[in-house]
Amino acid sequence: MTEKIRNIAIIAHVDHGKTTLVDVLLAAAGSFRENQAVEERAMDSMDLEREKGITIKAKNTSVLWNGYTINICDTPGHADFGGEVERVMKMVDGVLLLVDAYEGPQAQTRFVLRKALQQGLKPIVVVNKIDRDHCQPAAVHDQVLELFMELGATDEQFEAPFLYGSAKNSFFINSLDDEHKDVTPLLEAIVANVEAPDADENAPFQMLASNILWDDYVGRVAMGKVQQGRVKKGDKIWLLRKDGTKVRNTVTKVFEYSSLATEGVAEGVAGNIIGVAGFEDVDIGETLGATEDTAQLPFVDIDPPTIRMQFSINDGPYGGRDGKHVTSRAIRDRLLREVKTNISIEVEDTNQAGVFDVSARGAMQISVLVETMRREGYEVLVSRPSVITQKIDGKLCEPYETLFVEIPEEYLSSVIKALNARRAQLHNMGTNAHGSTIEAVISTRGLIGFEFELLNLTSGHGIMSHLFKEYAPHCGDIVTRTTGCLVSGNTGTAMTYSMKALEDRGKLFIEPGDDIYEGQIIGESPRMGDLSVNAIKAKALTNHRAAGKDNNGALMPPVKFSLERAIEYIESDELLEATPNHLRIRKRILCPHERKRAEKKPKTEE
Repeated sequence: MTEKIRNIAIIAHVDHGKTTLVDVLLAAAGSFRENQAVEERAMDSMDLEREKGITIKAKNTSVLWNGYTINICDTPGHADFGGEVERVMKMVDGVLLLVDAYEGPQAQTRFVLRKALQQGLKPIVVVNKIDRDHCQPAAVHDQVLELFMELGATDEQFEAPFLYGSAKNSFFINSLDDEHKDVTPLLEAIVANVEAPDADENAPFQMLASNILWDDYVGRVAMGKVQQGRVKKGDKIWLLRKDGTKVRNTVTKVFEYSSLATEGVAEGVAGNIIGVAGFEDVDIGETLGATEDTAQLPFVDIDPPTIRMQFSINDGPYGGRDGKHVTSRAIRDRLLREVKTNISIEVEDTNQAGVFDVSARGAMQISVLVETMRREGYEVLVSRPSVITQKIDGKLCEPYETLFVEIPEEYLSSVIKALNARRAQLHNMGTNAHGSTIEAVISTRGLIGFEFELLNLTSGHGIMSHLFKEYAPHCGDIVTRTTGCLVSGNTGTAMTYSMKALEDRGKLFIEPGDDIYEGQIIGESPRMGDLSVNAIKAKALTNHRAAGKDNNGALMPPVKFSLERAIEYIESDELLEATPNHLRIRKRILCPHERKRAEKKPKTEE
């Protein structure tokens, strides 16, 4: 049985075609009925994944082909979700490296590939999208080999087989001169080049929990690769915790991954990727074993978080109107539940009641958590991301990242100017078929909000990606927002009449009829500093002044923020109020008199 199993992970940069490739393999193996309606990117099951076009959670499926079971892990390509990638590497015996034939290997390709090579996994390289105009598959082949050398690949890893093709058009070939047919060459390459799992079927059962899933009928399910032995429903097995405690329990169900679903099976065998139910509080990284003295399996080291944000209860005037879960206990329980399944997020209580510190790899990872909580009915206030600093040799150090930017040539000078303002150090500049490329080292602090600035500077044509580099000495103050705020001085309903008068002061974030409150930021002023305004004043009507005359023209469309944009826009003295139906930017201290008093306080008192 073990000889007929292949466990692989698909790794690639964002949007290079991982999830589409999984769709194609599932279809080729006959996983769908002829009349079955299958959505594109079937593995991206979360609503947020479909909306953003990215993979957030690592997921498993399996393909049955010519008597072989090919277990496939679809991993995220974004570095913020690297924790998902790192733990998947413990379950697989090979990786499928997917590279775009037009863009070549990108920054996140480098990140994920380094993790795979460090685990000693042998890659199969697939150059995808060779049907694109102006693609250069032969040049990309050489770039991938250069990347292998740069990342210290072994001789065996360097001799990786290359395939070329188009996942979208369902064909792969071993050589660029071959005729385009179907995906069979890829399936043959997986079976031939990925080793069967090194697992002893006759030894006592042992498995590392690499992921945690939830089943509505049996509760928590520990997912992982069976290192040795077998397990079936009704077996009494042991859970060996990280803290050294041991718990014995009965297996209530064993799952296998088939196509797009999980299904109960009679037995989980050595080398296969399965789910085991029966332990209510099993965690990622813990070992399941047949006996009390089963050896604990080592878990992969996870890169530490570099970004911290505060979550707190919504104490604004409209708190509790919109959501179902609004108490600090509900928010805390939800955050701790997230930690159980997302190993790269950390949650800590603070000395303030109802305020929690949440640490993660990047702002995007936390924004996905906030958006998920909103959709589940939570109301929460979140702060601007701040970096996690460290004292190294007596010096204050902060995280730095390597930044890769690709832009049309005409925008080069303005982008360099923006990077200089954020205290970036330019390391390399060049050109390629798509325009100019910049490689720079920038503090994580300087990177916050840069993606939106880049899109504005390049009219949406700029592409960026970044990787954590190191902790280095603090680089000094960075000013990322050069505008001021229009702050509401009143609570009530926004009126067209007063908003029309405010248009001369700056850009508005609200529409007529919106409920606003004192201390809410309702617009942006071109001048630095806060400006208190009244947006709820209605036109006074008298016998001499009729409605519908002066100052009643059409308003400019308001600036609408996405959640990610709002999180990176706010300053340290501001908060984002996220509820199921509203995103409001507000001051931490709503009362203007208290804000003034706080500003006058010496820094040591704060």
